[in-house]
Amino acid sequence: MNSAAIHGATLHYDDLGPSGGLPVLLIHGHPFNRSLWAPQARALSEAGYRVIAPDLRGYGDSSITPGKVYLSDFADDLAGLLTHLGIEQAVVGGVSMGGQIAMEFQRRHPHRVHALVLSDTSAPAETHEGKEFRNRLAGRLIAEGMDGYAGEVIDKMLAAYNVTALPDVAAHVLDMMRATNPRGAAAALRGRAERPDYRETLAAVRTPVLIIVGADDVYTPLADAEAIHRLVPHATLTVIDQAGHLPGAEQPERFNAALLDFLTQMAIHA
Repeated sequence: MNSAAIHGATLHYDDLGPSGGLPVLLIHGHPFNRSLWAPQARALSEAGYRVIAPDLRGYGDSSITPGKVYLSDFADDLAGLLTHLGIEQAVVGGVSMGGQIAMEFQRRHPHRVHALVLSDTSAPAETHEGKEFRNRLAGRLIAEGMDGYAGEVIDKMLAAYNVTALPDVAAHVLDMMRATNPRGAAAALRGRAERPDYRETLAAVRTPVLIIVGADDVYTPLADAEAIHRLVPHATLTVIDQAGHLPGAEQPERFNAALLDFLTQMAIHA
């Protein structure tokens, strides 16, 4: 594990694979950490890619910024981390909130995006009801901690049938949620409630884009992925069967195959 001081925060990150490989930046969602990407980091690094998997500020081993952290703050942190590592361009991929951070990265730092990977995420701005929900949840997490919330959402983070079918995966997802500091999670929730609409940004993307979604995702269902696909008509859309909101954890072999095929095809057509 490595660390770097970026924009007043200490970010911890994994830097795996050959230093000369095509860089792939993997952005975890809420309320997780970089270990969510362990199956992808292993497969990509073994295939010759350089994988950068950070803990976002407020998550995992990275330092906490209380109050409110915007998606733009996360995106700028990641651009700063790439600069720290001497990486000019990377494939930028994220799941859920991480996908929205990837879209924000595209909006703010488009020249640094070699390609986008958007997993189980949505492009529109938050609704009024969504803003209220996220701000209420932020207050609840500060007051109560993460345990009750984690137990309530595990069967939505994963497809409900996978909570029992994949007990090791469910245990890992629960452990990540419970280990997250409530102040970090709350700050991200408050900032995410203010997120902009990314549809115009996506419509202007000309770099390769892979859209992945679990077939049984209840948070960001197939319709959300299809809406992104309509915005980016040259993108590739892959549906992962037997998976919910975290297909990279639930069906890593299928997810990895789609990701590696996308990267291979991208190289062929470069």
